[in-house]
Amino acid sequence: MGFQRARTEEQRNERRRQILGAAAEMLTEVPVAELTLTALSRRVCLAKANVLRYFESREAVLLELLEAEIADWLAVLEDVELPEGGSAEERATGLAELLATSLAGRPVLCELVSTQSTVLERNISTPTAIRHKRTVLGHLAKVVGFATRYLPELGDEAAGALVETTLLMVIAAWPSSRPPQAVRDAYAADPTLAVTCVDFAAVVRRTVEVTAVGLLAKAKVVPAREIPAR
Repeated sequence: MGFQRARTEEQRNERRRQILGAAAEMLTEVPVAELTLTALSRRVCLAKANVLRYFESREAVLLELLEAEIADWLAVLEDVELPEGGSAEERATGLAELLATSLAGRPVLCELVSTQSTVLERNISTPTAIRHKRTVLGHLAKVVGFATRYLPELGDEAAGALVETTLLMVIAAWPSSRPPQAVRDAYAADPTLAVTCVDFAAVVRRTVEVTAVGLLAKAKVVPAREIPAR
């Protein structure tokens, strides 16, 4: 169909939402590396130049989508009923399960987080970088706040360290849990090789639990004898 310029702010915002929605849909089909501006333009039935009327680059589209995905994830976390009672260690285990399960259920978020620093931030302007970083910092402060409410013994500083460690594990574990076809074929041909494939949810769960328990021990909330051996 032919391009029709969005003339009002509402129309421009709707066009941006359409582009972001198409990008999200495509990321359920292909990784970031295979999502091109040309393919995205075709999906929304616009010329590439017209997509660039709304976003300065493919990366700018994906960064804004990342912001939306974090906001959606945060909205889910804020609806979680906080635990009542139980030891700090038990609640640390519950928090680990919650974060691992919720992240594993959001593949678009994990794909974007895992490529943020290596891909998405490589073709953007300084104003876009400033806006993006400010938005993400605001979202992450709320995630830290959630972790503090779920496990108040941590305190804000330790909760921030826990969230940082969780995101770093997502960056490492997500691509490792999504091997390319040749590697999947190798696993099929020799199942003994599959031990090298990462179970994303399991790794994130273990990392969050061990980190939380360690931070609690450092704060002397969990006695050393109660820390489970790993």
